[in-house]
Amino acid sequence: MKKLLAMMLAAMMLVSLAGLSAADETKTLTVVTWDATTTPYLIAQKEAYEASHPGVTIEYIDLASQDYALKATTMLEGSDKSDVYMIKEIDDIIKWQAQDFAEPLNDYVAKTNYDLSGFVGTEKNYCVGDELYAVPFRSDFWVLFYNKDLFDAANVAYPTNDMTWDEYADLAIKMTGDGVYGTHYHTWLSAVANWTVADGVNTLADKNYDDLLYFYQLYQKLEDAGACMAYSELKAQGLHYSAAFANGNIAMLPMGYWYVSTLIGYNKDGTCNFNWGITAVPHAEGVKAGSSFGNLTGTMINKKSENKDLAWDYISWLGGEEGAAATASVGARPAFVSENVAAAMSSVEGFPADETSKGALIPSFVGMEWPVAEKVADIKTIVNEEHTMIMAREITPEEGIAEMNERVAELFE
Repeated sequence: MKKLLAMMLAAMMLVSLAGLSAADETKTLTVVTWDATTTPYLIAQKEAYEASHPGVTIEYIDLASQDYALKATTMLEGSDKSDVYMIKEIDDIIKWQAQDFAEPLNDYVAKTNYDLSGFVGTEKNYCVGDELYAVPFRSDFWVLFYNKDLFDAANVAYPTNDMTWDEYADLAIKMTGDGVYGTHYHTWLSAVANWTVADGVNTLADKNYDDLLYFYQLYQKLEDAGACMAYSELKAQGLHYSAAFANGNIAMLPMGYWYVSTLIGYNKDGTCNFNWGITAVPHAEGVKAGSSFGNLTGTMINKKSENKDLAWDYISWLGGEEGAAATASVGARPAFVSENVAAAMSSVEGFPADETSKGALIPSFVGMEWPVAEKVADIKTIVNEEHTMIMAREITPEEGIAEMNERVAELFE
């Protein structure tokens, strides 16, 4: 009996020690973000990381989306030791780096031999000088949507992933007629003139806007040909691009990738019932096919974190191929570009089942819609004001661009 009791006590001690050991190995990584409970990709990322990293729990600290930058900055200015902060706007990381809140990442990249090539250059937007301060994980770049049924009815070949803007314009005019518009332009600046930044050279803050002239002239050529709805008509109706394309009488639509999930939902609920696909956006002469522009979401390590190695493991995983697959599993567009990620994205139920649409998921370059630059908020105001007058035909494209050049130059005098 004594021997049996001793054995039982020994077994209990082993179980207790095992429990303590397991408790010691369990780690919680705190991640500051926004809309954590309602954003599908955040839920998918958490589940996938925890499944592949037993003993690690991701704890989201959820801030209001509209106040994110302000509240996150207040936390960083205090004694907050949350491990990771998500980056909503590019200029947030630049400000936080300047305030010494962001952990430099070059040493982590070198130590783990982390491959940055899958970001097709977008990670450079998180650099100050040559030092990396955040890792991108999401990038909603622009693609070209098209209505397959309209092309089939007209017996016209579909758009391709290697099409110039002139070829696109010719195709739009060819598809116009019998109540069908060849293309559609939303009223945003980005929908009409942002294509100049897809060359990897120009930005909308470089103080010269001469390269926008081609795209305004292209738009006005299509508007004059009746190949797209007039800007004045769109403004008067307040017609949103999503409803316009869903009507089924628009052949092509340049728009951000986020519209994919909307269209999938529209097909499911009956809002629209036509077949559609995507291609890479057209490119200018001399610019590589597959070049586009978009925005970034990323993550940085809080310099006050006490779990920096684990934080690096998380953000590098999130930005890499495994994290990208989790992001893509719910229809969101990862920043990481690869065949495997494209396969994961195209496997989402409702995504077009054709190789061209899948090929559009592998961009060759993604420029930023607006860069981090001195006085960029003032520059945005000027460029958008002149854009509105050009589109309303209150001034010519030449006059509007001259005003952009002159007014932006005055900001720096």
